[in-house]
Amino acid sequence: MAYQDRYEAYLGQIPEDIAYCKSTGRSHVFGYTSNYDVVLKWDIDGYNRILQEFLKEEPRAQAGDTIDTMEDFARISSYCLMKGIGANFDITSLEVCNYLQEHFRSEPALGGTCAQGVAALAAMGFPMAAQLTDKCREVCEMMDAPGVQVVKGGRLVPIMEGASQEAPVYHMILQFSKDDRIRIHGKEYAVPLSNRLILFYDRIHKTVPIDADFFDYWDAHAEDISSYLVSGFDAVIDTAVMENRLDQLSRHFENMRRKNPDFIAYLEGAYYMNPQVKEMLFKRMAPYVNIVGTNEEELVAQNEGYGLETDITDIESVIRGIEALMSRCGIRGVVLHTKDYSLYYGEKLQGIDMEKGLTMGNLMSGTRARIGKYGTVEECRETLNLGLSPVGLAFHERLESLETSGQAVLVPSRYLEHPKYTIGLGDTFVAGVHTCFR
Repeated sequence: MAYQDRYEAYLGQIPEDIAYCKSTGRSHVFGYTSNYDVVLKWDIDGYNRILQEFLKEEPRAQAGDTIDTMEDFARISSYCLMKGIGANFDITSLEVCNYLQEHFRSEPALGGTCAQGVAALAAMGFPMAAQLTDKCREVCEMMDAPGVQVVKGGRLVPIMEGASQEAPVYHMILQFSKDDRIRIHGKEYAVPLSNRLILFYDRIHKTVPIDADFFDYWDAHAEDISSYLVSGFDAVIDTAVMENRLDQLSRHFENMRRKNPDFIAYLEGAYYMNPQVKEMLFKRMAPYVNIVGTNEEELVAQNEGYGLETDITDIESVIRGIEALMSRCGIRGVVLHTKDYSLYYGEKLQGIDMEKGLTMGNLMSGTRARIGKYGTVEECRETLNLGLSPVGLAFHERLESLETSGQAVLVPSRYLEHPKYTIGLGDTFVAGVHTCFR
């Protein structure tokens, strides 16, 4: 069957969903990280001057690389731009941070999947509960909206009551644009895809401290949870640290599941600095979560480590790649988000309209890409004027002809060739998916 566009119908249900959350007191609970982003304004000429001065060898990068010098920045970033790859890397040198801020204009923004997801749903009007790692006033002010709460002193309070006087935790974001031309050793290369690099000068997210108050509160109030987002461990490198966090999370989810076995738990992946940490997280949390979220770059990278090639231009290969990940880690369901479509594949979730979640994820992330901020309901409605991705439509048609062992739901995106903003699109998408969970 040809794809039936239900974007407008699902958007029309959002006011009723908000009213339900407010009347029942049930919460979307998001964890675990937040930070203060420094968004570097993209300047292709300035970037090419950096490459001319500092690129001494061929572009290359791999997981675990650190940026200790401007030469490292030039080598790693040029490789990512050549491939159109979005990735995360540690900066170990304050001098590199200072140099980048001196040579690019910048603006502040909100960072962390938890924090951005909360802000995205709050902009739509949903009440939200969050666990924050960076509680500085600047971060809390960017998240401050009616109904946004944190746990403090054993109770839920408005977010500004939980603000601290500590300095922000800084992440530097470098967005780059499709079709810009970078110069490498006398040759020009076109950037194949708009994307972003996240550069961490940050130690707190090497351990991801989670407040005991937060765990205790939701252990005691599990019946008030409609959905729960687990995210934010992508900067953890030490497997012993991750093992400790997983012990805490396992106990926490066992406690909550005893009181409320039906809430939806959603684990969002990311580009992990230590791929072993990511695999540990997926395997240990698989018994407790209903859905694992990933993008196509992350899916390809995880399967490559096991000798499995995933062709993202072929939906059959994508499904096989998802099945391999699910089998290896014991995952029950996967949400895949891409610029052209989103897909749920796995066990059927009773009473959950995954098409609605994927549609709203696409619409909310597309709105952020279009206007450069978290969109309201009306701003999302304006995004309906964008056409559907031809690639997404073709994938939907091909998927209809495949026989799959799991439930497969695919929604083409509202397509934007040159987004105004590329930061937090995946985080905003994840927030949108949660609109289908009650």
